[in-house]
Amino acid sequence: MTHQINLEAEIQRLLTEDDRISEQGITVQRRENLVVLGGEVESAQRRDEICRQVTTRFPEIEITCDIGITRAQAPSEVEEIS
Repeated sequence: MTHQINLEAEIQRLLTEDDRISEQGITVQRRENLVVLGGEVESAQRRDEICRQVTTRFPEIEITCDIGITRAQAPSEVEEIS
């Protein structure tokens, strides 16, 4: 049990302290034999980089990236309401 808590804390520390990631809004949840990363980031490239860094740092752990993409800019087209 202690190892699981330490693992989650280590992943959280990587997410917040690694200069390539520096994300505080990502959640880390342990589900049986895997770890699920959740939250939202501004781009698919950012999500992929986060997932790559975590899986590279913890190759022995099954990681699932359930990180969504927020729409940072305004829509490019006007939505018409009829």
